Amino acid sequence: MIGKQTVLLGLLLAVFFGCTKSNDIPKKTEKDKEIEEKVQSLISKMTLDEKIAEMTQDAPANERLGIPYMKYGEALHGLWLVLDYYGNTTVYPQAIAAASTWEPEFVKEMASQTAIEARALGVTHCYSPNLDVISGDPRYGRVEESYGEDPYLVSRMGVAFIQGLQGMGDERFDENHVIATAKHFIGYPENRRGINGGFSDMSERRLREVYLPPFEAAIKEARVGSIMPGHQDFNGVPNHMNTWLLKDILRDELGFDGFIVSDNNDIARLGTMHFIAETRTKSAFLGLKAGVDMDLVIGKIEKLAAYNSKVLKDTITQNPELEKYIDKATSRILKAKYQLGLFDSEPKEIDTKTVYAGSKEHQDFSYEMAKKAIILLKNDDNVLPLDMSKIKSLAVIGPNAHENRPKKGTYSLLGGYSGLPPFYVSALDGIKAKVGDKVKINYAKGCDLLSNSKAGFPAAISAAKKSDAVVLVIGGSRRTGGEGADRDNLDLYGVQKELVKAIHKTGKPVVAVLINGRPLSINYVAENIPSILETWYLGMRSGDAIADAIFGDVNPGGKLTVSFPRSVGQVPVTYLERPDFIGSGKGLFLKSDKSPLFPFGYGLSYTTFKYSTPKFGNATIGADGSTIVSVDVTNTGDRSGDEVVQMYVRDDFASVGRYNKMLKGFKRISLQPGETKTVTFKLGFDELNILNQKMKKVVEPGTFTISVGASSLEKDLQKATLRVK
Repeated sequence: MIGKQTVLLGLLLAVFFGCTKSNDIPKKTEKDKEIEEKVQSLISKMTLDEKIAEMTQDAPANERLGIPYMKYGEALHGLWLVLDYYGNTTVYPQAIAAASTWEPEFVKEMASQTAIEARALGVTHCYSPNLDVISGDPRYGRVEESYGEDPYLVSRMGVAFIQGLQGMGDERFDENHVIATAKHFIGYPENRRGINGGFSDMSERRLREVYLPPFEAAIKEARVGSIMPGHQDFNGVPNHMNTWLLKDILRDELGFDGFIVSDNNDIARLGTMHFIAETRTKSAFLGLKAGVDMDLVIGKIEKLAAYNSKVLKDTITQNPELEKYIDKATSRILKAKYQLGLFDSEPKEIDTKTVYAGSKEHQDFSYEMAKKAIILLKNDDNVLPLDMSKIKSLAVIGPNAHENRPKKGTYSLLGGYSGLPPFYVSALDGIKAKVGDKVKINYAKGCDLLSNSKAGFPAAISAAKKSDAVVLVIGGSRRTGGEGADRDNLDLYGVQKELVKAIHKTGKPVVAVLINGRPLSINYVAENIPSILETWYLGMRSGDAIADAIFGDVNPGGKLTVSFPRSVGQVPVTYLERPDFIGSGKGLFLKSDKSPLFPFGYGLSYTTFKYSTPKFGNATIGADGSTIVSVDVTNTGDRSGDEVVQMYVRDDFASVGRYNKMLKGFKRISLQPGETKTVTFKLGFDELNILNQKMKKVVEPGTFTISVGASSLEKDLQKATLRVK
């Protein structure tokens, strides 16, 4: 073995994984107690009107009492000021792309940089991250905002994001950090039709096994400062008035001590959408009693607001005992302002005509992150990487190959919740910059994303025919996906499939580059195009990273965090499956393949890797014990490359039904040709527990199948058996 070294994940667990047991509730510090005393003193001096005024986003400063203003923004993949476009901020890879790096430290650094830009623009409260676990339904437009379909992966990325945005230890909420808001509590993507905010229905077991872990980790490991409920209900009770969710689970069980902000208009929607409250006053008190502290109404539209004096004051005046709910909500918001140090600093004066473009350091980091996120889905005959010395001309074709600077709003190829960057590098821009005058570029759009016109086909075919190879850039955009852009069809939009067929018929080597925000049923592309790169939305330096991958300056090492369906009829499709009748010949779709087109955890490389059989530090442990499992990974190719080593766990025989396997560890490593590294994972309570019939986390005696490998596919996994006695 050449250059063998050990990656001591067990020793670094506190840094990279930070696992905690379910009863580890954050303890109050002396600073927390001091702030609570200040809050109570201030509350005693406030009028009812002043208290109510605090309970909405962007509440104006209270000059009489010196209560400061707390400005909000979005920070999903860079700062976005929702109703303002004056701040040209750094735009990083969209959340789904960030997760495809399988590098939590990259997500942490991205969030840290975003916090610095937020503070520069006076923002101290951000509505991010999105901790929704995608339930296998890519019809849902907001897939792109999530870190994927696995609760453990979403937990790791979410914790990293919150730690970066808020800071930890003495840096928490300091002048370079802001408050994060974990959303949407809880089970938001679990809907019946793949529609944003649609009706959901699930068991408590599914809620706890799939959707709760990221929020639990966010609270116990990262001490997230704010939580946002989802639009929908649980067990028939809307989340914004669900005391069991917001008090019993969130506060009492998990120990959340921050403030809860509603999703947009959702307090009033207890009447206008859920038809439970007959008046806005009733809606307001249902939300307050459940523990929702802040009423988010974007644009401050009065008729949509519930927490204001016009709605609440008369009722409270007539029934003073209800003021305790106002006091509690106001106290939590004031506590956040004290934590942020807003009482100790002068408000930042922002010139809205001044462009804030972030720093070159941040823009360069966005580029590095983009390179890590690219996934190689297929590479027959090693078409990729292209050798610049062997081609004289290259066709760049497709509706997503280029995008000009928009006149207003933001670029459609950055994904949802994007700020406006100072520039955007398209795939065409990046390829042109890469090849310079060494290769002639023949560009043709081919078709529009939202049009069925084939008028551009002849020019695209001509460009392909006079070129040595073709880069075909297809997929979707913010116009075909994102919040409020759900679909009933997962095929390529418009006439893109026909364009792919036409270019394929030219006989030229074709590289398909996907720029999109959701998995697509690209069966024809997968069957006929030799090389496919999934890039998602890579941020402001997209084209530079794509060009690097095409020409081999970057060896793609990203892995899928969501499964790709073969058709919309296969939805939901996810690796998180329970045992079914497959083994008996039943449980299959009639005359079609049940397996995903591309599975969770999947991704190829320009090199190859070999895994050894996993080995335990101790193959038998007690129910309260722990051990390690190690595997050797060797680069057996002739290029350096990254591999994401994944560990899955299954309790073979238990007192309740389980998923066939669940991700419980991962590590991205870099290997030179011929090099071997040993990757080690911890196995203990956090990795081995299940929810028993009483909904308690326990480790039951018996055997556990531990699988380590390159993806969730069975053929990609090496297995070993651990015994718990």
